[in-house]
Amino acid sequence: MFIRKPFFFKKFHKGPRIVANEQIRALQVQVIDETGKNLGIFDTNKAIELAKERELDLVEISSKIQPPICKIINYGKYQYIQEKKIKKQKAQQKKFEVKEIRIGFTTSPHDLEIKARKVEDFLKDGHKVKVDMKLRGREKAHGDLAREKLNTFLTMITIDFKMEEEIKRTPMGFTLLICPGKPKNQ
Repeated sequence: MFIRKPFFFKKFHKGPRIVANEQIRALQVQVIDETGKNLGIFDTNKAIELAKERELDLVEISSKIQPPICKIINYGKYQYIQEKKIKKQKAQQKKFEVKEIRIGFTTSPHDLEIKARKVEDFLKDGHKVKVDMKLRGREKAHGDLAREKLNTFLTMITIDFKMEEEIKRTPMGFTLLICPGKPKNQ
């Protein structure tokens, strides 16, 4: 008689299959013991008995090949080691945000200096900075003056940065993206 797995089985099943949960479905498996020695190909029931004799679990490590590779290990310890590896990888990933600074066509030079210092703080922290210049109404007709004001703002930034995206025209004005580092042309 054929028994169907419940429809939600795959949704909640994560990680390697473990025998204690009766999840290994293959008839034969390749068994590796706790020291890493290859014991050969066994019937699944015999492999389960071998694991029980050693008071350990039979865990399916690789199910993509025939026969699947199973390892005799302590499953709780195995899960703990895997979680530590994942946490270590997450800690090593460099996290950064894209900060945004908006300047206007009529922003005064003093306000531009303050915003330039804020951009420097963001760059020192390792963040990318998106600089937006919004143009309203008739200001849109003076694109060359707006681009010149953006270039003036970039010269106010004293620390090294490189432009990840050049100055681009958008329907609302201009935008550019800078990140910390030395410029490519130097």
